[in-house]
Amino acid sequence: MSGKAALVVPAIKRHTATVIVAHGLGDSGVGWLWLAENWRKRNKFEEVKFVFPNAPNILITVNGGMRMPGWYDIVGQRDYSDTSLSALSQAEDAPGITRSQTYFHGLINEEIAAGIPSNRIVLGGFSQGGAMSLFAGLTCSEKLAGIFGLSSYMLLQGVFKEKIAAAGGANNSTKVFMGHGDADQVVRYEWGKLTAEKLKEWGHDVEFKTYPGLPHSADPEEIDDLEAYLRTVIPPVDEKESGQASK
Repeated sequence: MSGKAALVVPAIKRHTATVIVAHGLGDSGVGWLWLAENWRKRNKFEEVKFVFPNAPNILITVNGGMRMPGWYDIVGQRDYSDTSLSALSQAEDAPGITRSQTYFHGLINEEIAAGIPSNRIVLGGFSQGGAMSLFAGLTCSEKLAGIFGLSSYMLLQGVFKEKIAAAGGANNSTKVFMGHGDADQVVRYEWGKLTAEKLKEWGHDVEFKTYPGLPHSADPEEIDDLEAYLRTVIPPVDEKESGQASK
């Protein structure tokens, strides 16, 4: 990947967990920096390092070949009247998706090499970044703490399940959080909901939340729900250890 270096917000206290947040098409890591800043101001996740990667500038076919930050090309125009998942699987950029999958697995491995257990690493993102997080997270051979996708959808449906199996199903029991506004004009709400249902059908632990009237963006309620989810999957180590000691 030739994008700019990822933005990093270090842990304030002892670094015990890492959250990787992938932006959407045309955005950058700095576009989601507010997420960590919001929690820092409220003394949340002080043991967590936040990583905001930057996608490389690539040609986006559906946008007339314009170059912009993207995790993969959008090759064909989607049929927005088609609420089925089949509307997403037409002319996908499999090589681009695979390159980004490898990149995200590399980010995870870097954190593991730095001493963070894989089960204290969360991978998530918004829109295209959320779709990549679902794909790269569930096909990761290391057990992650959590995976989240906001306003996201399923990639490479035809081979996704077998790629999960090829990774040994390491994240079959990993808690997945998905949030989607029902007024999303870019990634249809039905695509997100059907993605969650398909993953549940495959046996994954998915929580899907609907945000009435929300377009293609995140709102405070959704971020509060994400915060609660992260608190569950990467609780502070001291609280986790004291809880275990009291059993």
